[in-house]
Amino acid sequence: MKLILGSASPRRKDLLAQLGIAPDAILPPDIDEDPLPRELPRPYCARLAREKAEAVAAGPDDIVLCADTTVALGRRILGKPADAGEAAAFLTLLGGRRHQVITAIAVRRGPRLWVREVVTDVKMKRLSDLELNAYLASGEWEGKAGGYAIQGLAGAFITWLSGSFTGVVGLPVAETAVLLAAAGYPVYGDKA
Repeated sequence: MKLILGSASPRRKDLLAQLGIAPDAILPPDIDEDPLPRELPRPYCARLAREKAEAVAAGPDDIVLCADTTVALGRRILGKPADAGEAAAFLTLLGGRRHQVITAIAVRRGPRLWVREVVTDVKMKRLSDLELNAYLASGEWEGKAGGYAIQGLAGAFITWLSGSFTGVVGLPVAETAVLLAAAGYPVYGDKA
């Protein structure tokens, strides 16, 4: 049995390490991440995690772990910004308001698939022009859902959070451990 992490995210690999787990392979799938017409954030996020897990080539006994993180402002999906202008627009929209960060986890072993969504409520303060421009100049927003990384410089912008901090980072550790155990991975046992 091998554990395959279907993600190129170094944060997800680091979060797995908090459980004492190192994946045997890292095979990020290449799937279309565009939302379907009128698709809501939570079903969108769960669909992407499922599709990622199904797209990773694995042996019949291997366990595939994939995840997707989506930032939602109401019914609106704020994905990874295409450029600094879009990142600025996202951060301005989020400023002073509560939003949700949804991370869906999908674990596959053979034909079986376990999926779980973890929703965290987050409030970001309104950013001054100085804060916004400094954050954009850092480049940290690149490749981040909603245009920010809570574990980095943007942590100073978050005034309130209810839910899973590790879920906002990109892999809710407690829920991941439960799904891996359900798939037969020895989370707390001998991994030899």
